[in-house]
Amino acid sequence: MLFSISATTRTKREHEVDAKDYFFLTPDDFRGRIERKELAEWEQIYGNYYGTLKSEIDAALGKGRSMMFDIDVNGALSIKRLYPDDTVLIFIKPPNIEVLTQRLKDRNTETPETIAKRLERVPMELSKSPEFDFSVVNDDLRNSVDAVDAIVVKAVHSSR
Repeated sequence: MLFSISATTRTKREHEVDAKDYFFLTPDDFRGRIERKELAEWEQIYGNYYGTLKSEIDAALGKGRSMMFDIDVNGALSIKRLYPDDTVLIFIKPPNIEVLTQRLKDRNTETPETIAKRLERVPMELSKSPEFDFSVVNDDLRNSVDAVDAIVVKAVHSSR
């Protein structure tokens, strides 16, 4: 199982490595890739571009490999439209907004303003969960991981 590496225009954090954590692109490079239709999905969020390179997906599929993504709901639905027979969507839901808010604060990676912007998107994201194949409530990390593992194992075995 490969883990997808997204492309972004946001600033690289101190501990991050290009082409391992993200493909860090300039805004001009990213916009060029949009124009050339090189992205399976993309979105401008919180002032930065984020997206998935088609070349990464196509390389994995060409090798018969499965790929896991950690992307927003719109990106997931875009990938499902482009690769309908090769995609299983799992929506990870927080137990409630209060828990989600605390988790974002506890990460210590964002400002209060950025957290507020993220929380503004939550109603839209939750409204799209019925379009996903599965939904897992992340109330207990171990149980949530086990539930996602079971879905992935079943999906991978049924595709072979």
